Amino acid sequence: FVPLMLLANVPQVLVVNPKKFPGDFKAFLAQVKANPGKLNYGSAGGGTSHHLAGELFKQQTQPFITHIPYRGAGPALQDLMAGNVDMMFDGLGSSAGHIKGGRIKALMVSGAKRNAAFPDVPCAAELGLPDYTVTTWYGLWAPKGTPADVQAKIVEEMKRAGSTDEAKLAWANNGAEFGQQTPAQFGAFVSAEIKRWAAVVKASGAKLD
Repeated sequence: FVPLMLLANVPQVLVVNPKKFPGDFKAFLAQVKANPGKLNYGSAGGGTSHHLAGELFKQQTQPFITHIPYRGAGPALQDLMAGNVDMMFDGLGSSAGHIKGGRIKALMVSGAKRNAAFPDVPCAAELGLPDYTVTTWYGLWAPKGTPADVQAKIVEEMKRAGSTDEAKLAWANNGAEFGQQTPAQFGAFVSAEIKRWAAVVKASGAKLD
């Protein structure tokens, strides 16, 4: 396959059950560190972005949190809302409706800036985690050998569709940003992501099979 374009980039968000963690991020982190091994985080499964986001968080903050893998983000979110797991690192898009509905609470959005859809949620950089940048991203590829003019036409049409007011509103409501990279930039981005997360996996000792 050959890379065509980044369709959307959605930051990960740290979400918790509001009944278990009524305070802010600072209070949350203090509680986690005071209870090593007693708290857990749910994920969509081993090796998913949710799982790796949790491992990166642990490496940068040094708490002991148990990973609970689920078969998909939906079941994990349901158990988070039910209070069966304590926290989750989720793509902002799938958590957005639950955050707005008050069923879960967002304590931190990853990256160096706040998200426009949730301006009251602090970003990782302002909470003392300048290197905690985790996104759920969606890309478009074509089979290797696809003619260059066909590739260019696909990219052109996707950009046109993504730039409509309707599409922009849908992205914005879910905290997502429409991709603006060239195919070469997207390919370089994917290669960098593979190397970056391979290092996180190695450092965590996680088994992803």
